[in-house]
Amino acid sequence: CARQPPAAFARRLAADGHNLVLVARDTKRLGEQATELHDRHGIEAEVLTADLSTDEGIDAVAARLSDRKNPVDLLINNAGFGNKGHYLEVSMADELTMLKVHCEAVLRLTSAATEAMRERGRGGVVNVASVAAFVPRGTYGASKAWVVQFTQGAARDLAGSGVRLMALAPGFVRTEFHQRAGMGTDNIPNWMWLDADKLVAAALADLARGKSLSIPDPRYKALMGLVKV
Repeated sequence: CARQPPAAFARRLAADGHNLVLVARDTKRLGEQATELHDRHGIEAEVLTADLSTDEGIDAVAARLSDRKNPVDLLINNAGFGNKGHYLEVSMADELTMLKVHCEAVLRLTSAATEAMRERGRGGVVNVASVAAFVPRGTYGASKAWVVQFTQGAARDLAGSGVRLMALAPGFVRTEFHQRAGMGTDNIPNWMWLDADKLVAAALADLARGKSLSIPDPRYKALMGLVKV
């Protein structure tokens, strides 16, 4: 994706010298990001236009992940969106689209990636969830809770294979997420906003340590502890 924090992942990985496959619906924006990363870091950035709310889009990305001749060593599943209003106010079509992007796409792409990674005996998958996974928040929170549960279970199943899976549960990051969903942010305190680059650095460090769940900020870790109580 071309937005934060996916753009922050792309910047960090490119700076570390890794070639990238950038996936999103906006071909023009992806092309601009690919050119910028190539010019700045000298890496190759492949552009794959796909809409993960469609079977065709999921199939296209799954096929790329399954390409044994041009393997992908790290998958960042970050596609997602929110619907404004509680579930009784949102159309069933929009709710089902959310589940397709947040759950079906994550399931199918994780499966495609890990099958190829297991053959090589190495690889990693980061499925981006949200701290909303740990609080009652309708379909959005439920779908992100599924991401956490699925990823942690799959990480256990793949233990010892050389393939690492981790669910990333960030808090508020300044992105286009809220604007696209028509959600206001004026009532969110400044201290709750996270820096995308620091979030990515912490997440990649947690993945390297073999964690299956990353909440990459002490403020949100403390909040989630209170929620559990």
